[in-house]
Amino acid sequence: MKLKITVDGNVYEVEVEVAEPETPRHSYVPPLGHARVSAAPTVTAPSTAPAGQQAPVADESKVCRSPLAGVVSRVAVKPGQAIQVNDILIVLEAMKMETVITAPVAGTIAKINASEGDGVSQGQVLIEFE
Repeated sequence: MKLKITVDGNVYEVEVEVAEPETPRHSYVPPLGHARVSAAPTVTAPSTAPAGQQAPVADESKVCRSPLAGVVSRVAVKPGQAIQVNDILIVLEAMKMETVITAPVAGTIAKINASEGDGVSQGQVLIEFE
């Protein structure tokens, strides 16, 4: 491959040989001091039951799943308790922030799968409804 290179106003024509196959380059180059990606990220299909998580439930409208990984700081309901839409169910803490989980449906609490202090993963079933 021939290239023209200008150095200090002088034009040079050089011939170069490709020693290694070309690798894809990222179009974004982060500023100094920031992390850089050295390889393309691997994308995998979501698993139906990640490690530590329960198997899929037959009726997803009857469960409340954790929207994020965190620690349960408060459980505001008890089994058998009647709830309305937007009632507070559980409070999670993640990265020094509290996330309030509210009831997506009106009904009765059938089972609570997490206690205060428990670590939970994203997508884990926290509460089951009747």
